[in-house]
Amino acid sequence: MTRRAVVFDFGGVVFRWQPLQLLQQVLPQHAGDAAASQSLAERIFQGFRLGSDWAAFDRGTVGTDELVTRIAARTGLAADDVRAVVEAVPPHLEVQSGTLALMRSLREARHPLYYLSNMPAPYADYLERHHEFLTWFEAGLFSARVGLIKPEPAIFRRAELDFGIDPARSLFIDDHAGNIDAARAAGWRALHFTGATDCEAVLRQQGWL
Repeated sequence: MTRRAVVFDFGGVVFRWQPLQLLQQVLPQHAGDAAASQSLAERIFQGFRLGSDWAAFDRGTVGTDELVTRIAARTGLAADDVRAVVEAVPPHLEVQSGTLALMRSLREARHPLYYLSNMPAPYADYLERHHEFLTWFEAGLFSARVGLIKPEPAIFRRAELDFGIDPARSLFIDDHAGNIDAARAAGWRALHFTGATDCEAVLRQQGWL
């Protein structure tokens, strides 16, 4: 019998992800104000859209060096500046204390925890080395290790089979509306994450806590 569980996205849910702040810190000469930061983020990250350079990095088909070369060629930024951004991401992904407390409460309520994250291989390695609480999760999928990325339907099917859970009885939590829509289309229950406080309120309302 498949199980009921809670499945977390990582970036923007479990870990901080504030790309404009990141760019302002790493490349202040190019991100001097909000408008410049937003423009730079779009040029570098391309909204993480399917088919983008960063999506290929998430999928594991492009490594760090090739990613830097691609972005530098496409944007006109110096390769050293692009590499500085790429290498600054892992330490930027700080744990969000509210989500950590929420996961602790779910564990105390004996709900199995899993993760489903679009994450390049070097970033996944970094998170595993630096965060002992990842052992709280029964299992998880990093996109680069399976060659699939959200919002593709195949990654939700892969997670369902690998985790051995019933997606219609489980809950997937993600901060990107497109991923929520894709999960629901794949038969998952899904919650759009806007903050730990609101997330906890919904979980209590739904009887998880």
